[in-house]
Order: sequence, then structure tokens, then C-alpha cells
Amino acid sequence: MIPLKNVFAILFFTMFFTQSFAQQKHQQKQAVNYVNPLIGSPFAGFNDTLQGGGTTPLVGLPFAMTNFMLQTHENKMSRMPYIYEDSTAIGFIATHQPTVWMGDYGYVSVMPQVGALKVLPRDRAMSFSHRNEISTPQYYSVVLQAANKQKIKGEIAAASRCGMFRFTFPKSAESHIIIQGINLNPELNDANNDLTHRLATLKGYVKVDQANKEITGYNPDRQSGQLGPDLPNFKGYFIIQSDKPFDSFGTWSGTEVTPSAIEQYGTRMGAYINFKTTSNEVVKLRIATSFISIEQARENLQHEIPDWNFEQLVASTREVWQKNLSRIELAGVTEDQRSIFYTAMFHTMLFPREFSEYGKYYSAFDDTIHTGVAYNDYSLWDTYRAQHPLLLFTQPERVNDMITSLLQMYKEGGWLPMWPNPTETNIMLGSHADAVIADAFVKGFRGYDTTLAYEAIRKDAMVPPDNDTHRKWGDRERWFGNEARGGLSYYHSLGYVPVDKVLESVSRTLEFSFDDYCVAEVAKGLGKMEDYQRLSQWSKNYENIYNKATGFFAPRKFNGDFEDSQHANDGFTEGDKWTYTFGVVQDIPGMINLMGGKEKFAALLDSNYSGNHYQHDNEPGHHYDYLYDYCGQPWKTQELVRKHTSDNYKNQPLGLNGNDDCGQMSAWYIFGTMGFYPVTPASGMYAIGAPQFPEVTLHYLKEGNPATLQIVAKNLSEANKYVQKVTLDGKPIAHPLLSHADLVNAKKLVFEMGPTPNYNWK
Repeated sequence: MIPLKNVFAILFFTMFFTQSFAQQKHQQKQAVNYVNPLIGSPFAGFNDTLQGGGTTPLVGLPFAMTNFMLQTHENKMSRMPYIYEDSTAIGFIATHQPTVWMGDYGYVSVMPQVGALKVLPRDRAMSFSHRNEISTPQYYSVVLQAANKQKIKGEIAAASRCGMFRFTFPKSAESHIIIQGINLNPELNDANNDLTHRLATLKGYVKVDQANKEITGYNPDRQSGQLGPDLPNFKGYFIIQSDKPFDSFGTWSGTEVTPSAIEQYGTRMGAYINFKTTSNEVVKLRIATSFISIEQARENLQHEIPDWNFEQLVASTREVWQKNLSRIELAGVTEDQRSIFYTAMFHTMLFPREFSEYGKYYSAFDDTIHTGVAYNDYSLWDTYRAQHPLLLFTQPERVNDMITSLLQMYKEGGWLPMWPNPTETNIMLGSHADAVIADAFVKGFRGYDTTLAYEAIRKDAMVPPDNDTHRKWGDRERWFGNEARGGLSYYHSLGYVPVDKVLESVSRTLEFSFDDYCVAEVAKGLGKMEDYQRLSQWSKNYENIYNKATGFFAPRKFNGDFEDSQHANDGFTEGDKWTYTFGVVQDIPGMINLMGGKEKFAALLDSNYSGNHYQHDNEPGHHYDYLYDYCGQPWKTQELVRKHTSDNYKNQPLGLNGNDDCGQMSAWYIFGTMGFYPVTPASGMYAIGAPQFPEVTLHYLKEGNPATLQIVAKNLSEANKYVQKVTLDGKPIAHPLLSHADLVNAKKLVFEMGPTPNYNWK
């Protein structure tokens, strides 16, 4: 059930943007027209050492449970279903793969075909050109080169759990649609994708019902299954309906094709249907998905796509996207800037995905069905930094349900998740659900069980995982139980995580101390002062791994010694000593003092940038640009925000400098262009950067009521990139910091810009 306050929120946004649409009718292009889902879809990055954005040209509603897209190859962990560099397609897929380093699950795909029947992906592949491709949030189309120089046009429209494919066939006596219900291909086996257990234990199922023009089935595969517990009841159920009767049909398993077979089980199998087509004949398929049952998939279809009106589905999905994207309005920007911005906003409204199905949800944490609302696929190590703080403004009606979903995972699995996909995978490190919950709590969100929330985050902080001192806690190890804060036993007893006992020890110490700060802030808000004092003390454990001799956070052994210089980069995750040099977001003044004061700290920051150590493509440094605000040199923050919003985001497929990581990279850009950033989630404070657009208007809800914040950058130009003065509702801001409470109670944030730094504003 949707809480009453969320219903009011939805009604507000509906009424507001209905009025907005009426006012903007004369405008030819709206926000949704600027979204380019191809941005970030190449596998390659901006240079040879970087990966691409990991995004895909998916179709569906915001936060859709199932994404519908062209499939260009067999996906797995490390390969998305669609890669821009590919030139052939093997299907149109209903997928749940959230990002390149996580797995798909419960997927199903279909492929149109003419000529001789070919069922395996490599055999059924057809070439295509990006010149014949259209990609929007509500509609996708592509022209495939079929046999004998014939062409098949494929089109996609979708809602949240269901989609529709429309195929335009040439004249052919042998037209087919291939359905692939599961794809455990042994050739995909590698270190990240060990298929051994899945091949031995899983079997998909498909059934053909010719009389009702329908194929049903289920897929129990989870590509990240080796990272999580077995789930005997997990299945991705599907219904595929055709609007055209089929003349004949069959099933297939591997290379074996069985004409007229009604049912098929297997690990790499599916079905096919055959019919004759006239020139340019259109055949439509409706695809329904569910994690609950076939019956629920049918109910989902009735809710979302009750008829065969393809154009109406496109229009309704477009309308929802337009309403959501219009929550931030831009003025005075270029066409490219609009496209980059609204595509970024689009990317922040994809995950975590809806996981409930009209009042019910399957839990991958206890393998059973429950009543309620649920979300899944939280990339918490990435998204706690900017994406979740942004959702407090752009999706306030969803925030409480997203937190409730995390708490449901805690109740059903015993711990808050680190990275559910759709069950716990123990990916990355730290317990950053603590940060997501604390940030919302500190900023006034209370539409969830706060008692349960504190119980859950307190357990993260206080209770080590099972066998804690007997494990190294390596990344992507096979499932052995919840990791939570692996190494917490040492962290409590020594004040740090020792490098000779636990992997990624420096990163763990820094991230655990930040998470302790987050839990402490909630404890303070609930009046639990004894916990607050203890957690606050732990939040300073970062001091115990600072090596004064080198000036860096450094790996420290169980006996108290720091590692020698040869091993100075041991103990970090996805980086080195520079990557985490400035990683103490919860106590920036303390970090500055530890490093010798403001001047020395600023000099070290300078070295970080001049030495090309900063990596915008990865999350640990996403707050670094803003640290000059805290050491008296905010003009350098302003320069860097201009540089990194410009250099790392382009209106082209190769347009994201690094993996978007479920919206984090895009959220950074949105905050960067608006002029402030949540350097310390759960603090209720923002660091001021520099706005990149002349005017941004933010529409949001404050305590359930509509609110508007206008952000104006006076005299902004390529030359005038420096902030001269900032006022909030006419009141000068004395220092480059803003409180959330002040911001959401204001109407207008004004930046006066100029060509030279204001050295007195700091």
C-alpha cells in the first residue's frame, strides 16, 4: 500500500506539472526530449585506462522493475546487455542487470527472424547501424539486417514491469520469433562468472499455448548467484503474448530443436513460433514479468498494458518522465547542456528499482512473498554520496519507501544490505545503508520505522559479522554469510583495521569511521546519548591510520607498525593512498588539523590535482573538489567544479568519464551545476561550489507541501566563473557552506559571479 502522505505528494506533482504543461504547450521541446539514453553506453572510457559509463538505452518508467532494451551480446557480470561498440543484435531483452559489475537475474529475451530457423545467440545475430536507431526513455527502435538483404524493424515501449515489442517484418513464408528463457552458456565462464554451481542446480522452464497465442515460463538464474546465498524459490516469471496467431511452434535446448513441443526445461533453452508475413506486416508482443508468479505477471500486465495500443503506451510513459524531469527547470543553457543535464537526471531515476508488484513483493532475503512496497538494486557504496541526497529533492515521495525496503531486508535477512542484487552480495565495503538512512533522518524524513532503523544501523556499528577474525574479507568472494563490516572486531579492539589481518584495511577504517558518525547522528536525534558519545569517539578512528612520517593514511599492522614505503598502497579498495588521502568527510576540520593546518592541507590538495591523482571516474574522490571550501580557498573549488562538469560529461555516447554506478556520477553533475554538494551526508550541510547555469528552478516537497527554490547565477559566463557573493532570500552567506534547513526554507539562492576570485569570501 502507498502511504497517504505519498499519495498527496503524487497528487501535488501531478497537479503542478499539469499546470506547467499547459503553460509550456507552445514550446516544441520539453525536458524529456533532451534525454539521450545512449550517453554512457560504450564499453570504452575516455582513455585506455578507463571504463565506459555502464549505462544502457533502456525503455520503461522511472525506477522500473524491469528494463526493456536491445540485446547486442550475451551479458554477464562485466558486460551489459547493450554495448554501443557492438554492431550486431541477438535479441530484445527484459533485463534486471543494474550495472556492469553486477549480474542480471530473471531475464527473458525474444528475437524476430526470417528464413532458416536459428536459435542460438551467435547464429541468430543480425547486424544494425546506429544511424537506424532511435533511443528515448519511452521508445526505442532499430532496423536489423535480416537474411537475403531483408530488414526487420524492432520497436520497444514499456511501463515498469511489462513491455511491448513491435516488429515490422518483410514478406516471408518463414518468419519466426525466438524466445530465450535462460542462457547458461559455459563459454561465458570466467573468474567473475563461475557457472559451475548454476549449471548443476538451475533449470529454466517455458511452455507454449498456441490457442491463446502465449508463451509462459520462468528463469531462476542469477548471474551474481555465486556472491549470495542459494534461493530455491527465486524465479523470474514471464508471459509473452502475440497479437498474431502462429502457424507452428516448438522448443529448443542448446542445439537441439524439437518441433511442436509444448514444454521445455533446461539451462540454455527456449521456444519459437512460426508464421507467414506479408510485406511490412507488424507483429506485436506483450511481455509481462514477475518475481512472484505467472498469475502475478498476468495481473501486472492488466495493470500496465491492458490492450495492444503501442502508441498510447509510449505516450503515457513519456508523460510520466516529463513530469519527473520537470522537477528541475533550466533557463539560459545550450541545447547540449540541456541534454547532458536531463540525461543525468534520467540516470538518477533508474535505481534502486521497484521490486514490489501492486502490494506484494518477493524477498530475496528470506526467499518468500510478503505484502508491502519494495525496492532493490542499491549500489550503496556509490550512491550514498550524492544520488540518495539528490532523491530527497527530486523523488521525496519515494524516499521513505526506499528506506523501508532496506529495513525489510534487515528484518528478512538479519543485516542491512551492502549491495543487494537482488539478495546480498557483500560487494564493496562499509555499511553505507547507515549513511542513506541517517542523511534522510537528519533532513527530516520520518515515514518509516525509526526504532527499527536505529536497531539496524546500530547493529552495523556494534556487532561484528560471524567468523570476523578468521576471514580476510576479500572482494567478490563466494558466499559464506553476511560481511557487513568485515574486520569490525579489530576496529573496535585496536582502533583500526590491520592490514595483515584484513584486506582493504585502510579503506575499511576510513569508511567504518564515517558510518559510525552517521549512526551517531541518528542516536543523537533519538536522544540515545550514551551511544552517541561512544560512536562519536569511534568516528575519529581515522586518526589511528594517519602516518605523520609520510603525510598519508597508511596501512597499519596488527602490532601497531605502519607498512614500509614499498607497501604504502596496500589496504585500499579501487585506489591507492592518493585516492583516499582526503577521505574523512565526517570531520574535515579534524582531518585538516591532522595534516598540519589549512595551508599545508591546501598544498596537499594542490599536489593531488597537479600530480593527476584525482580520478573523477571513481567515487572516493567525488567530494575532493569541494574541500578547498574548508581550508580558506573556495575559488579553487569553483575552478574545479567548472572543469569537472565540463570535462567529464558530454552529449554523445562516449559521454561519461567512468561508470555511472546507478546514478552517482550523474547526481554529482546535477549538484555541481546547481552550485552546492553534500560533502558530508548526515550532517545536514552542503558545500558551496559554483553554479554552471544562469537559472535553475527546483520543485520539491517540504514536509509534504510544495516548495520551489530558484537558483540564479548573475553575470555567469565563461570568464565569470568565480563566486563574488551568495545570498539566500537576500541574506548574505558569510562562508561557503549552506545548511539543508536554511536551503529548504528559502525561495531564492543568488550567486553573483565575476572574472576574478573573491579572496575575502571564505
